[in-house]
Amino acid sequence: MPALSLPQIPHYKAAPPTTADLDYADLATIDLSKTDSVEGRAMLASQNDRIFDIADVPFSGVGEEEKRLYSEIDTENTGWFQAYKLKKFWHVDAGVRDQHEYLNIDRHVDKQGHPEALRPLLPEIREFSRFNHYNVLYPILRLIALSLELPEDALVNIHKCNNLGEAFIRFMKYYPRSAEDEEKTKNVWFKGHTDSGTITFLWSQPVAALQILGADGKWRWVRHVENALVVNAGEAMDFLTGGYYKGTIHRVVQPPPDQREHTRLCVFYFLMADGDVRLIPFRDSPVLQREGIIPRCDDSIAPTMLDWRRDRANAYGRADLKPGQENGVEEETIQGLTVKHYN
Repeated sequence: MPALSLPQIPHYKAAPPTTADLDYADLATIDLSKTDSVEGRAMLASQNDRIFDIADVPFSGVGEEEKRLYSEIDTENTGWFQAYKLKKFWHVDAGVRDQHEYLNIDRHVDKQGHPEALRPLLPEIREFSRFNHYNVLYPILRLIALSLELPEDALVNIHKCNNLGEAFIRFMKYYPRSAEDEEKTKNVWFKGHTDSGTITFLWSQPVAALQILGADGKWRWVRHVENALVVNAGEAMDFLTGGYYKGTIHRVVQPPPDQREHTRLCVFYFLMADGDVRLIPFRDSPVLQREGIIPRCDDSIAPTMLDWRRDRANAYGRADLKPGQENGVEEETIQGLTVKHYN
């Protein structure tokens, strides 16, 4: 990110890390930084603080009227929120509406309009997007390709992400809820789900609320690690690898007692395959041939990435969910395929 003459903005003061004794998930750690010096690590830490300061500007520095000017949804073509998803837009459960808002920014920041307070920060946001895409995403995609014994750039080649909404930053802010809403929703803020794309990055932050569902059917907390990212596989990766890399089932719940009065500010980078990519398995992968391919559907009816993300986005939080066959699971149908939500 640029280091000279940065616009002055308020500092976002995050909650201290929780001291609660939580059942944390045991997650593998991959070090992509290749940073050997104390000075280098200090620089990364300062940039991490800066992006969370920037992330709070669209919420604390923009009025409700201006937010509404940037809250249109392209339901017909992409399912893309033109910028803001405002609070109370989605139904959570039992008549309770959500208490979070977010701002989407395409990786090509000039493809959309921006609220006035954010405009001086666009050069930094552009650099942050470029860093996520080329310094984090591409190395991870190459690792996945090599793990499947595919050519190193097999996945990179379908993630150019030059069209609106194929790769984007999301700044998101959760607000404390009433005791009544917590009781009605059993403390769930965001139902268990898998993301529609291939990969999602969440820059780690201290408020404990994210949980993942393990193979044993138990929800476990994701531990905060300074200057780290949580990497989730999404549904498109499940499609492309024939179930070898399954979508991460995750949810957001009420934080532990020592953090409940704090807001939860999040920074994401969402990745989709290019819109015209048909979501069929890499059948030429020697690994998938040996391990077995479990396709989500017949190749002849597999959706494109654009069709899948559009229909998933248009339905989320607005579709009527039906009870599934599994306990605590609700279902909807997208492109003729079952999508599960975990409560």
